[in-house]
Amino acid sequence: MAVGLGSTWWQYLLLFLGVAASWAGVPLIGTTALGTAAIAASQRRLDLAAVVVVSVVAGEAGGLAGYAIGRRWGRRLLERPGKRQARREKMMERSERLYARWGWLAVFVTPAIVSGTAKMPPYRFATWNLLDALGWTVSVAASAYGVTRLATGHHTWHDIAILVIGLAAGALVTVSAVRRHRRRTAQRLAAVAGGS
Repeated sequence: MAVGLGSTWWQYLLLFLGVAASWAGVPLIGTTALGTAAIAASQRRLDLAAVVVVSVVAGEAGGLAGYAIGRRWGRRLLERPGKRQARREKMMERSERLYARWGWLAVFVTPAIVSGTAKMPPYRFATWNLLDALGWTVSVAASAYGVTRLATGHHTWHDIAILVIGLAAGALVTVSAVRRHRRRTAQRLAAVAGGS
C-alpha cells in the first residue's frame, strides 16, 4: 500500500519543483522528476494518483511562469548581446515559424517562454498548456509505472492497464499532432494552388 502524504510530502514538493522548473524552461528535469516519482509509486512508496495531480498542477504553474517571463522579458532576453545571441535568435525564428504553421499545437513542442514571447493569447495558452501537461503526465507517469511493475514481476491486470493507458496517451498526442499538421499543410497548399 502506498505511503500517505504525511511522511512523503517533501517528495511531492520535489516533484512539483522539478516539473514546474522544467515547464518554465529548465530542460529535462521534469521528465526525470516525474519518471522517478512514478517508479517510486510502482514500488508503493508514493501514490500514483497524487503523483499525476502534483505533476499536472506543476506543469500548468511552471508553464504559466515561463509564459509570463516570455511575455514580459522574452524579446529582451533573446536579443541581449553575448556569444549565444545568434543561436537564441535562430531558435525564436524557428519557434515563430512553428506557431505560424502549427497554431496552438506549437504549445506542445516549444517552451512556454516562447509562447509568451510570441504573444499567444494568455487564455489560449493556459488551456493548451494544461492539456499538454495532462497528456505528458499521463503518458510519462503511467508508462514508467507500468514498465517498472512489469520489470519487477509484481504486476497485475491493473498495472498492465495503466501501462496501456500511458502508451495510448503518448500515441494519441502524437497522432493528433501529426493529423493536425497534415490538415493545415493541405489547407495551405490548397490555398496556394487556388491563388495561382
